[in-house]
Amino acid sequence: MFDLLQIVDTLAGGAPGSTAAGKEESIRFFDLIYMGGWVMVPLGLMLLLTVYFFAERQIAIRQASRIDTNFMNIIRDHIVSGNIAAARSFAKNTNNPVARIIDKGIQRIGKPIDSIDKSMDNVGQLEMYKLEKNLAVLSFISKAAPIFGFVGTLIGLMQLFSNIHRANEVEIGVISQGIYTKLITSITGLVIGLLAYLAHSYLDTQIDKAANKMEAASADFLDVLQEPTTR
Repeated sequence: MFDLLQIVDTLAGGAPGSTAAGKEESIRFFDLIYMGGWVMVPLGLMLLLTVYFFAERQIAIRQASRIDTNFMNIIRDHIVSGNIAAARSFAKNTNNPVARIIDKGIQRIGKPIDSIDKSMDNVGQLEMYKLEKNLAVLSFISKAAPIFGFVGTLIGLMQLFSNIHRANEVEIGVISQGIYTKLITSITGLVIGLLAYLAHSYLDTQIDKAANKMEAASADFLDVLQEPTTR
């Protein structure tokens, strides 16, 4: 029974009957990370990339989604009154995807509706490409991080059996070190992969909302162009 308790205490990183202070817990945590081996380096890099690209894309998408509620009303008033130059100037001086799509539509006024719609759709696809920039990195990390963690698991097992083979007897320290390496890399890889997946899914949802705003603005603009002919 004592041997079992000793094994549990050793795997937990503490001595039997000892009480760990906050500083000692912090040291043990970094020791555990260190024992993960070289696999922790690419995993750490993936974590940094996940945080960076999530923050960068979130800011870009949020800025692209900011649309003045009166934007289309102003465009409509200018077009209905025949002041095309003012409408284009207003759209051109507004920095967001919707304004750039509308600006392309204003440039095509006078051509068939289908041609205007196609031109605006082409600009919309370019704007979507800009919003989706670097999302592929998050998708890659969500798949690659667990694989690297599994590689760390295999390395930990190899080290464990190699140390057991070299040792004259099975020691608790030899077993615990191999298990530490195996668990740390596996859990870290899964957590980073999950974070990257959640970040990708969240940003993809926000991009869909921005795309809906673009489509709605395009439809409103086409309706505005046909208003004079229906009066």
